[in-house]
Amino acid sequence: MTARKSERLLNLLITLLVARSYVGKDRIREVIEDYREAGDEAFEKMFERDKEELRSLGIPLEVGYLDRAFEDEPGYRIERSAFELPEIDLEPDEAAVVGLAARVWQHAGLAAATSDALVKLKAAGVTVDREALDVVQPQLTADEPAFEALWDATRTHTPVSFDYRASRSPETTTRHLQPWGVVSSNGRWYVVGHDVDREDVRLFRLSRVQGEVRSEGRAGGYDVPPDTDIRALTRRLAPAPADRSAVLRVRPGAGHGLRRRARPAPEAAPGVSAGIAPGSTEGWDRLEVAFASTDALADEVLGYGVDVVVETPVEVRDLVVARLRGIATAPGSAA
Repeated sequence: MTARKSERLLNLLITLLVARSYVGKDRIREVIEDYREAGDEAFEKMFERDKEELRSLGIPLEVGYLDRAFEDEPGYRIERSAFELPEIDLEPDEAAVVGLAARVWQHAGLAAATSDALVKLKAAGVTVDREALDVVQPQLTADEPAFEALWDATRTHTPVSFDYRASRSPETTTRHLQPWGVVSSNGRWYVVGHDVDREDVRLFRLSRVQGEVRSEGRAGGYDVPPDTDIRALTRRLAPAPADRSAVLRVRPGAGHGLRRRARPAPEAAPGVSAGIAPGSTEGWDRLEVAFASTDALADEVLGYGVDVVVETPVEVRDLVVARLRGIATAPGSAA
């Protein structure tokens, strides 16, 4: 999906969400730039495609009449109560909405084009409910490069392949997947589907996908089994909840991903360095972070390089050190 199409869909979504009454097709065309610039026939085709795209994302469009007494011109709207999303355990269609919004909004404010759409709606005399936008404010981001390709493959039922690094191995393997859904669990994005090589359902963390996602066939090349419950599969296959805690030393101004879910840790007793060289982290923040997987936390810490040091538990610190030594002694590494 191109950035321009994403912006147009988001503007259509917002236009129909904030309006307190049905919005006619002509009014929608005035508000959204791509529609205004298109010819009559092109607009009709584009508008029909965009409506179907929103419906495919699970967004319920209502059709009604602007004047109920005469039932002359049909209009469109999205009822907020039917559109509100839960904060966690997103279904694939819900995740798509949040992912789309997160790519257009970089923070909790509207993009310039979206603000412009709201201004045009008000100028055209449409009563706007600004608070309705709260349901599409992104509460999580979808920064993994593989997100869009895997979501598109899920939506179009296109088999894919990708290189993947498992948590317990530094090596990558090529996986062949029929993706059924892209979901968020415990703050991480996953794709769930049928692993062709293993002939079983598997869950893959998007941040472990290496390089590009490749199409391995035509759209519509497989069917998702009837009555498949993506949420239940994710709960069964996803890593265990974070029920352990680690104490980390984080350099000021760094480790923002860790900081979002961390809390200040009590200072260590005098003379206790937990294996950290005296003075090596003087002035750094001491944070306590919940985690479930030793491997996953070690991976995350390694991603911050020299800006994060593990104090406890010992098994996490030792695993980080072992992986750093493995990298340093690997063939081709700098001396």
